[in-house]
Amino acid sequence: MKYELKDEYIELYKLIKFLDLVDSGADAKMIVADGHVMRNGEQELRKRAKIRKGDTLVIGDTTIEVI
Repeated sequence: MKYELKDEYIELYKLIKFLDLVDSGADAKMIVADGHVMRNGEQELRKRAKIRKGDTLVIGDTTIEVI
């Protein structure tokens, strides 16, 4: 899946919620805190990590390319 970034960055948990990968912002924060998010091949534990163009996220079976 591709996500076209309109601004300089988006916070990780907001992106997860925006893409409807979870039901709520609280659920998005929980899957990040529980270590279920990979960013550019490394585990990302910061809920408010600034996701920018060029980043690739893997959340479960979903891969997201930020363009």
